[in-house]
Amino acid sequence: MKFEVTILGSSSATPIFNRNPTAQALNINERLYLIDCGEGTQQQMLRFDIKASRIDHIFISHLHGDHYLGLVGLLSSMHLNGRKKPLKLFGPAPLKEIIDLQFKYSDTNLQYEIEFKATDATTAEVILENQDLTVTTFPLDHRIPCTGFLFKQKKTLRKIIKEKVEALEIPINYYPLLKRGQNYVAPDGTVYANNELTVDSSTPKSYAYCSDTIYNQNYFQYIKGADTLYHEATFLHNMLDRAQQTFHTTAFQAGEIAAHNEISKLLIGHFSARYRTLDDLLIEAQSVFPDTNLAIEGKTFEI
Repeated sequence: MKFEVTILGSSSATPIFNRNPTAQALNINERLYLIDCGEGTQQQMLRFDIKASRIDHIFISHLHGDHYLGLVGLLSSMHLNGRKKPLKLFGPAPLKEIIDLQFKYSDTNLQYEIEFKATDATTAEVILENQDLTVTTFPLDHRIPCTGFLFKQKKTLRKIIKEKVEALEIPINYYPLLKRGQNYVAPDGTVYANNELTVDSSTPKSYAYCSDTIYNQNYFQYIKGADTLYHEATFLHNMLDRAQQTFHTTAFQAGEIAAHNEISKLLIGHFSARYRTLDDLLIEAQSVFPDTNLAIEGKTFEI
């Protein structure tokens, strides 16, 4: 199964130095999920060939503008481009009011339905489950209510070894049972063990998304052991006081968080406009957690 994330925006607060505000497109088994939607996101989608028509789920972490000000424009473009199928939108409860007011005063009546589910920034909860994954929110610690998101693949069925089942002339209608782990009993009574006819599917992977938060351990239980962690790293550690005042994290702290929680791969983003180049942020995070990458525009990472 495909499981990868494409970075559409990596800047905090404002677009600068060819960096856009936060947005990411997650591809899970060719289904696209948009995480946050900062200003200019739909332009970035065009630039990096992310088709809006394939997005059926949007997740907004909190209501600071650099995480959602591109949303109304994207929703409007979907309407103008003839979208009919429903869109599931997850975010803080006031987001629904913001969208309704925008469309009310622009006299816009969408041709498609927005199925809105309010997130709760005080507790963890499963907000979406389908055949591919579960999505769980968890509380972060920012100046306003803010949630992280954990995207976790579901275990898929076992894979049939085509050559072996064809050699035994096993009926096709028996394949679903094999995929579910059942042994095969031939007409002559011979029993063939399932593990001789199938192989286990790959281990499910997970992607943890931590947008804006001060460093604390309250959310560690939700991200522990994730295959890939995206974590904000707004400042270098020599600006720790500023990070704490604004409820943000340093690159050094992001590395510590990844190391402490046994993460396999760390992506850092949400970079302050004070940094024209990002090498120092990367070096700082890698000093604690070597498998760190910059989550910058246009890069796609396999989870």
